[in-house]
Amino acid sequence: MNISYKKLWIELIKRDIKKSDLRKLTGLSAGTITKLNKNEPVSVAVLLSICEVLQCDIGDICSAVSEGNVTENN
Repeated sequence: MNISYKKLWIELIKRDIKKSDLRKLTGLSAGTITKLNKNEPVSVAVLLSICEVLQCDIGDICSAVSEGNVTENN
């Protein structure tokens, strides 16, 4: 299983929040944002900080997908 943050990017678009704004609001590093962009695993603490800022659930920003369904651009 892999992780996809496609839901996060959709949520940011809905809320008119740029990735740079998310970084400022959460205090995440540029490296962490890069990991999110590449659908690489990040800590639960990172996901919870994003959820706190967006006032949402973890399932609203990421999903577990089988290996055949994730691409670098997802």
